[in-house]
Amino acid sequence: MITLESIMSISKSDLQEASKALSKNDISQLVEWLTLKDDNVRYQALQLLQIRSSFFDDVYLYWDTFKNKLKSENSYQRSIGLMLIADNVTWDTENKIEDTIDECLQILNDEKPITIRQCIQSLGKIISTKPNLNDKIASKLVSLDLIAIKETMRKSILLDILNVLLVIRKEHKTDEVESFILKALTGGILDKKSKKQIEALL
Repeated sequence: MITLESIMSISKSDLQEASKALSKNDISQLVEWLTLKDDNVRYQALQLLQIRSSFFDDVYLYWDTFKNKLKSENSYQRSIGLMLIADNVTWDTENKIEDTIDECLQILNDEKPITIRQCIQSLGKIISTKPNLNDKIASKLVSLDLIAIKETMRKSILLDILNVLLVIRKEHKTDEVESFILKALTGGILDKKSKKQIEALL
């Protein structure tokens, strides 16, 4: 059984091996530790669960726990819930994402720009597994009010959005998405270097 001491002694290079060796009880314990106040323990627990999710489907059992975190008053808990949902959508044979996606999209209006970024990046993972949600996600992303976001974060958030939209448009182009990309490339939020990077991906 894992202890706080044992998980904190795992180095970054050993996280993958450690995550593969987790028992059912260990996973349950890590999910509990996600609510701890100690940032270091919480982050280590999150990383182990995220890596575990890329190999096995046993973290998916806690989907409803992660979904409840989306409504947390704590922005870090909202992010944790969203990231673990995105990491486990690949195991979502019950299609729980259908009942969860609206709550995930709500986080695009979060008060914390860093949480908005984590939301967009998580949506990028969701579309790669659930293409049926592409239109819904694209529609929300293009309607995000960037001007309401702190100026120093606008460029990063816009780039995150564009990266997700570029993946979506490979499968399905819409006038709405094309118009948004054109506006981003001619607007004043992105610098020349960023515009060139996006143009190269088009």
